[in-house]
Amino acid sequence: MANKLQGFFGPRIPAEVPEAERWRYRLPTILLATAAILLIISIFTPYWRMTLNAPQYPKGLMVQIYVNRVEGDVAEIDGLNHYIGMRPLEEAGQVERRFAIMAISSIALLTAAAIFIHTKWAALLALPAASVPFVFLGDLYYWLRNFGLNLDPNAALSSSIEPFVPPVLGTGIIAQFSTLALPDWGLYLAFTATVLIIVGLYFHRRAYKPLVDQQ
Repeated sequence: MANKLQGFFGPRIPAEVPEAERWRYRLPTILLATAAILLIISIFTPYWRMTLNAPQYPKGLMVQIYVNRVEGDVAEIDGLNHYIGMRPLEEAGQVERRFAIMAISSIALLTAAAIFIHTKWAALLALPAASVPFVFLGDLYYWLRNFGLNLDPNAALSSSIEPFVPPVLGTGIIAQFSTLALPDWGLYLAFTATVLIIVGLYFHRRAYKPLVDQQ
């Protein structure tokens, strides 16, 4: 049992390593810890925002999506979408929003736990966190596509609007409306965490693989 635990956690940093050379072991720790902190912070900031420009709203309407809620001019946008047969925004991703905070917090803690693992198993703990921004964008695309291609045929303007896929990022035009979709602070933080995890695992391997080989 002790050998299995040692094989999982890996060797400790040798006591005889000079202080000046210990940076190579501290660097992956700093990178992975920072990534975990950024993911936690991202929970409290919006991941995505969309501005809708309509003739009756000269200043535009904006909606922001957090991992667990939707904020902004939701009622007004739902009112416009109702005319073309699109379902209310709150109906999208209900299960994802319910578990998002718990899921992201858990994988952020796994990333922090990877600091104490000095073997290849550290990657198994940290890599799920690196996928967060891609999973978010993929899920967002799924719901935008689902809503855009399944319009209510009985809606007032159903005869003048063909099914469409709203853009996840960039500009879209639907009849007399235009939309601009952009990443927000949460998504930037999540992508930064992804980069830090990949770089951190690279330096983690450089630091600890020689010790594992020696062991």
